[in-house]
Amino acid sequence: MPDQPLPKARTPEAGPGKSETAPAHEGISRRRLLGTAGATGLVLGTAGAAGGYAAAPSEAAAPLTSLGTDRAMFHGKHQPGITDGLQARGHLVAFDLAAGAGRKEAAALLRRWSETARRLMAGEPSTHADTDVARDAGPSSLTLTFGFGHSFFARTGLEKQRPAALDPLPEFSSDHLDKNRSNGDLWVQIGANDALVAFHALRAIQKDAGRAAKVRWQMNGFNRSPGATSHPMTARNLMGQIDGTRNPKPTESDFDQRIFVPEKPEKGDAAWMANGSYAVVRRIRMLLDDWEQLSVKAQEDVIGRRKSDGAALSGGTETTAMDLEKTDAKGNLVVPINAHARITRPDQNGGAAMLRRPFSFHDGIDADGVPDAGLLFICWQADPLRGFVPVQRKLDRGDALSQFIRHESSGLFAVPGGAAEGEYVGQKLLEG
Repeated sequence: MPDQPLPKARTPEAGPGKSETAPAHEGISRRRLLGTAGATGLVLGTAGAAGGYAAAPSEAAAPLTSLGTDRAMFHGKHQPGITDGLQARGHLVAFDLAAGAGRKEAAALLRRWSETARRLMAGEPSTHADTDVARDAGPSSLTLTFGFGHSFFARTGLEKQRPAALDPLPEFSSDHLDKNRSNGDLWVQIGANDALVAFHALRAIQKDAGRAAKVRWQMNGFNRSPGATSHPMTARNLMGQIDGTRNPKPTESDFDQRIFVPEKPEKGDAAWMANGSYAVVRRIRMLLDDWEQLSVKAQEDVIGRRKSDGAALSGGTETTAMDLEKTDAKGNLVVPINAHARITRPDQNGGAAMLRRPFSFHDGIDADGVPDAGLLFICWQADPLRGFVPVQRKLDRGDALSQFIRHESSGLFAVPGGAAEGEYVGQKLLEG
């Protein structure tokens, strides 16, 4: 879990992959939403709010809260769900093409998926006859992101189009991978700030697959809900640590260079991946019972940062640069040599950088009472061999955190650039 910051939600503005607040005068997307600011007894999001509300009789009814109106754009230079702020709920699902399905069927599927994503992200009704579970909600920052796995290209006769950056990840000594929950021909990431909106998108995507593809694996995740803290802050993981302090930021001059494939791909890059990115997906189980036996001081030494505010043990605030040479009165390094935050620093890994955008997960309690919980680690980079791989190799050689986590599944996916108006995701690959 490299020590880089989770992306902050951007100031609403139109543009590819960015969130915007839908104007109140736009029609209510899925169905007329319940309640208006003037409805009797309805004051939401303020102290002393009265209980109860009435159905709004007006066609101009507004969403119940601002969360519902937040909207990410489907069409754009990059796919959504990469630079957008963290969402409260997420689903990751991988598909394998059905026997006999090839390039033609894959193209038709991506066309269906793209149209479904466009509609649902705009808050429009699904074309499916379903339970209409999200009928009362607005877009709720819904994003859908699509990628191709290594095996997809052989299945569709497109081996010559498979980028070198999609070569299988090397084995790591800390891996305990379940092959049935790893990789896949196709990958879909779904995120939203409302659980029912996210679930509705998951069902729609599954229905769209029809006979062309079947689910290989599926995982559910969550993050802190927007507005749950008194001020915006970096998220915490299930170990209670502030997680993601040093994420590259879109405002940095070399952000696009490190996270996205160039618009004019370099030698060896696939042209159809222009403006795309590569997603490494890892299900990392946290051994919480063992972790919680440590004192707070011991936990901080493992990470290299204070648990309370995420500041480096060398002092300052969360964003203060870590002093790797600082020692205590006894001459010991303040940030231990095997601290997770020290090992994952980009300047300690040849500048290797990745944009982390994870979800936490909790899938119940094992028979022995141990929680099956941890991190659905998702990181984005222009080239995983220069981003994820060197950092993970270094972690493999002596990360203090390694005895408290277990990598249980893994996947690498090529995520092409965003679809322009009238196009579908992956069209340049499948029709090129």
